[in-house]
Amino acid sequence: MNVAYLMNTYPLTSTTFIRREIEALERQGMTVSRFALRRWDDQLVDPLDIAEIDRTHYILSGNKARLLKALGREVISNPGGILKALGPWLSLLRSARGGIVRHVAYLLEAIYFRQVAAKENIDHVHVHFLTNSTAVAMLSRIMGGPSYSATVHGPDELTDAPLLDFPAKIQHASFIAAITNFCRSQLIRFSTIRAGDKIKIVHCGLNLDDFDATPPPNNRTFVCVGRLCPQKGQAQLPSVVAKLRAEYPDVKVILIGDGPSRGEIESEIARLSVGENIEITGWMENAKVRAAIGEARAFLLPTFAEGLPVVIMEALALGRPVISTYIAGIPELVDEECGWILPAGDESALINAMRGALEASPETLAAMGGEGRSRIEAAHDVNIEAAKLAEYFAESTNAE
Repeated sequence: MNVAYLMNTYPLTSTTFIRREIEALERQGMTVSRFALRRWDDQLVDPLDIAEIDRTHYILSGNKARLLKALGREVISNPGGILKALGPWLSLLRSARGGIVRHVAYLLEAIYFRQVAAKENIDHVHVHFLTNSTAVAMLSRIMGGPSYSATVHGPDELTDAPLLDFPAKIQHASFIAAITNFCRSQLIRFSTIRAGDKIKIVHCGLNLDDFDATPPPNNRTFVCVGRLCPQKGQAQLPSVVAKLRAEYPDVKVILIGDGPSRGEIESEIARLSVGENIEITGWMENAKVRAAIGEARAFLLPTFAEGLPVVIMEALALGRPVISTYIAGIPELVDEECGWILPAGDESALINAMRGALEASPETLAAMGGEGRSRIEAAHDVNIEAAKLAEYFAESTNAE
């Protein structure tokens, strides 16, 4: 079976979980072609992600002349398909409340992709995020291209759902994969109750061979991994650490990542004089991130907006208790048996959770870590979740 993965931007630092999913499908004998609308402009750090660049067919980046040639071919060979796509295309435009140039680009990209998919005998297309790449897959399908499906994560696509024409994208899809039950409920909310049967739960997964669970070390170090941005909540950490330092002078928080909030976080670190207690490393390759989490007492992610962070799965797979918030799908994985979970933005609750982790015995931390590892093995093994996807892909093509 020939499957295409169609992404908006790929690869980038936050799409490692997509690469793992593709690799798991390939281990099961499936041929997977990578397509992306555009290249990522920032620098990649992980060698396996970097290697994906040469394996990816870019539809928009450096390809405008071919897009126009594809339009000419489609007008001659498939005018009926273009006419069928115009109604759904207008629906996308109306839902977005404008942006005609952007939506013309979607139509051109869909035409080009349909032609390439036909040439490469693509049986089915899978997309991550119900955004512009799904619009391209949908328009391609309506013009006669392969069936498509999409995995929905949140939070951004759910926040922007009224602008993204969820009903049309779900209607034309073979199925939709939601990563959590919370996500599934929001998809129904933004479409119709009748869409529920089309929405399947397929979790993001890890290749557990890459994650060795070990007992947490007896130190006072927390690791937080993620883009430094308002939705992740890292800007509150300098104040939290300043208050904890009175009790635990050697408390340490390592922030792995980069992003628009870095300047604000660094200003707060300087203002509160906690430079010895908080370190910002920037992005690191995946093996080094795993090593850093393995050297921490607990994992920390005080997020304000999420789907279900893969990095929480990684920390639990490594046997580390997790401190996080009651946001979206996180409570479906994290509770008091494998960590601490608290209201987002509640500084006192965050301090108490970190204090709880600092005072917990090695036996308690190890038991929490073991429970977390068991949950990942049960629900987030990438090979099991990829097998679910493969079955749904086969059902989609068999229904043609």
